[in-house]
Amino acid sequence: MKQGFNVTKITLMTCLGYSLALAAPEKTDLKIGFIALTDCAPIVIAKEKGFFEKHGLKVQVLKEGGGWAGIQQKSISGEYDAVHALAGMPLASTIGINGETPMVALMSLDFNGNAITISNKMVALMEQEGLDPKKRPVDASSLKKVIEKKKAKEGAGFKPFEFGIVYPVSTHNYEIRYWMASSGIDPDTDVTLKVFPPPQMVANMQAGNIDGYVVGEPWNERAVMEKMGSALITNYDIWNNKPEKVLQTTEAFTAKYPETTQAMIKAVIEASRWLDESWENRQEAAKILSKKEYVNAPYDVLEKSMTGTFQYLKDYKSEENPMFNVFSNNYASYPFRSHGMWFITQMYRWGQIDKPINIKEVSERVYRSDLFEKAAKELNYKLPPSAYKIEGIDQYNKFIDGKVFDPNKVIEYIYGFDVKHTKVSKEELAKVNAWSVTTAQPGYLCTSGKPGCAK
Repeated sequence: MKQGFNVTKITLMTCLGYSLALAAPEKTDLKIGFIALTDCAPIVIAKEKGFFEKHGLKVQVLKEGGGWAGIQQKSISGEYDAVHALAGMPLASTIGINGETPMVALMSLDFNGNAITISNKMVALMEQEGLDPKKRPVDASSLKKVIEKKKAKEGAGFKPFEFGIVYPVSTHNYEIRYWMASSGIDPDTDVTLKVFPPPQMVANMQAGNIDGYVVGEPWNERAVMEKMGSALITNYDIWNNKPEKVLQTTEAFTAKYPETTQAMIKAVIEASRWLDESWENRQEAAKILSKKEYVNAPYDVLEKSMTGTFQYLKDYKSEENPMFNVFSNNYASYPFRSHGMWFITQMYRWGQIDKPINIKEVSERVYRSDLFEKAAKELNYKLPPSAYKIEGIDQYNKFIDGKVFDPNKVIEYIYGFDVKHTKVSKEELAKVNAWSVTTAQPGYLCTSGKPGCAK
């Protein structure tokens, strides 16, 4: 395919005797930014395995050293054409609480992939209060007791324990808050949450700057294997098959370059499929990610989670965890609009949004399942029956506290938590959310291969 053609030009291809007219990408030279985490894998593999090139794109895949703030700034400025982004970032920017540029999530990059790692000192304190670190899942009740004892001892001079998160509107922030709050801990008053770029978490815990953190791989396993702490719980344990990262670009980019957008989606779908085709592919991916220009971590650390196991505890062997990373199976690439809604509920729960907005309208504007479906159909990617589904109701879709999230009951959901810091009244929010959606529950289908599937 000759690069540089205008969208009005076409390339003719022959398939089974039929001529297919395919519009060429309007822009072929792209820059895509990523953070050094294993879940950048679909973007890296699309580059390394030639999927971008296959779809007419010449892509520079660039590691961002400025953390998620750097990713977002360069996404807004256009320095990056697209980015490996936190699932809440395009929503926050469009709403106007993290930038003021309308963004879109073209597709999901993965399910799960994070963990909460706690320092050895804190684990010892929690064990004194009944923690069994070998239990799955581990709740935060023992941490609650440790905090209460500290409060009683220090009184008015109480200094909260400190934990690391990667970004204010990150999935990680909502995960650790959900975990803590489900055991009665108020994450805004009982602890202090501090922001660090993912690769800096281990060093900050080692230096004593934080008592634990929530982050993606390989920065949990790195601490565990170096015996600095234990990864007590994964985000799969907090919410089974939770969306984690998305492929983000600006709304303006999709309007100006529709065929380039489609080409990007197709390339990353193919890379995601490749990652879930076999454990051998996952091993190869771990070797690729270990390179300096990508994650720059030892292969033996990367392969833990990437090959279906996870080492929770510093003095124990890895445990089987085939769904720790899911890239394609179980509709992991699909940008469910109900997922977008869930992130907005957490932004309301924790006081990040201080005005009433139409949650359905924003979710549909940002989580572009329509753009994804167009690309996916050309690749025979099996699509779910609806862009909206109920969370927390089946074998592989549960929350640690047993709650259910129904997109048609978002208002009740937000105000149904005991621990919350909402800044908008229930009545105000209900006025602008008098809508309904059709939900349907997809089965969990392993259409690519064994990786990312239940045992």
